[in-house]
Amino acid sequence: MADFVPLSGGPGESRESRESQGPKETKRRRPRLASLDVFRGLSIALMIFVDYGGSILPFIAHSPWNGVHLADFVMPFFLFIAGISLSLVYKITPNKGQATWNASLRATKLFLLGIILQGGYFHGVNSLTFGVDIDKVRWLGILQRIAIGYIVAALCEIWSSSLLWKDVGNGFFWKYFLNWVVIFSLSGIYAGLSYGLYVPDWQFKVQQTSLVCHSDDCSFQTVKCGVRGDLGPACNAAGMIDRYVLGIEHLYKKPVYRNLEVCKSYKNSQASNEPPSWCLAPSEPEGILSSLTAAVTCIIGLHFGHILVQLEDHKDRISRWLFFSLSIFALALGLSFAGIPLNKSLYTISYMLLTTASAGFTFCVLYLVVDVYGYRSPTFILEWMGRHSLSIFVLVASNIAIIVIQGFYWRKPQNNIVHWVISLVHS
Repeated sequence: MADFVPLSGGPGESRESRESQGPKETKRRRPRLASLDVFRGLSIALMIFVDYGGSILPFIAHSPWNGVHLADFVMPFFLFIAGISLSLVYKITPNKGQATWNASLRATKLFLLGIILQGGYFHGVNSLTFGVDIDKVRWLGILQRIAIGYIVAALCEIWSSSLLWKDVGNGFFWKYFLNWVVIFSLSGIYAGLSYGLYVPDWQFKVQQTSLVCHSDDCSFQTVKCGVRGDLGPACNAAGMIDRYVLGIEHLYKKPVYRNLEVCKSYKNSQASNEPPSWCLAPSEPEGILSSLTAAVTCIIGLHFGHILVQLEDHKDRISRWLFFSLSIFALALGLSFAGIPLNKSLYTISYMLLTTASAGFTFCVLYLVVDVYGYRSPTFILEWMGRHSLSIFVLVASNIAIIVIQGFYWRKPQNNIVHWVISLVHS
């Protein structure tokens, strides 16, 4: 999914940097960083596995609210990989204006592609129709989040090198001081808004019968809040910001918190207890506020890439990566024990640190196995998937290939291979 970052020509060589170096430098191409391709392929394979296997194995699907399951590591992995890629692509940027334009253009393309794929135009495997009402299109999603993290990290990488912080000290912290300023600033803004904003009561419409909500087939539900600093599904500041800025009709219609036990009663017509009203409300798991901490994951990925670029020795690289990963992992556990929950939907700071550290550990293992010891044959499928991850995401993870296959049927639209497989799995 992150292969929109151009890595052809070897780690660290973007198209614009190669062109600026002249014809002599263009001929000297380094091999790609195989472990990064493998990591990207592993992430796309993991996404497909949890997407299609989550309904059968709920313990690998996204956690309903607090806590982490296997699926909750996928998004941070992609953001982390995008950060490493950017440190390689933009390690030489003689024309910062052109590099900024190119990065902005890539991010815009990715954002628009995300709207097309996840904005509601394709209705999925359970519907043979397509199209979306502009008044209800979902503006944010997986690719949009990666686009936001990508452009934030790209601007940090392109412009921070022009400052003189690298001359202040010899350590990596001082060389990339501005990046750490951005990390702490984004985390501080996130924490300040999450705990400082007052969340009032709010209302939403619940659709009863038809696809179009009219006054006679919709009911209004009120969610009682009037709190500050709440991190629950109903009254968190992230949801309030999304409702005000994006509009409640443009949020994800099937949020994962509907799998909480307290919400499951509405699925059972025999249940005597009504679920809380917020269980029926839309919510955006890739929302505005949580995109701040998601961007931090990208910038931390930059730091791993800086180590890769500046150090030549494998042992030095791995030791620094492991130390940094262990440090942020310990910090994540400390914050979790201090009361900041691990929550993917809110992308809390503890969740961001824990999953980023996990991405760091995973990259260390893959780098050691693939690039140091050279075991590429066992991982060649993942490496191939990593090189074509965006195409695989569009065709498989976004159900485009399945929707196309579903279009071939015998006599009736319901008599198609996809419908038969789904019926077999759920029987």
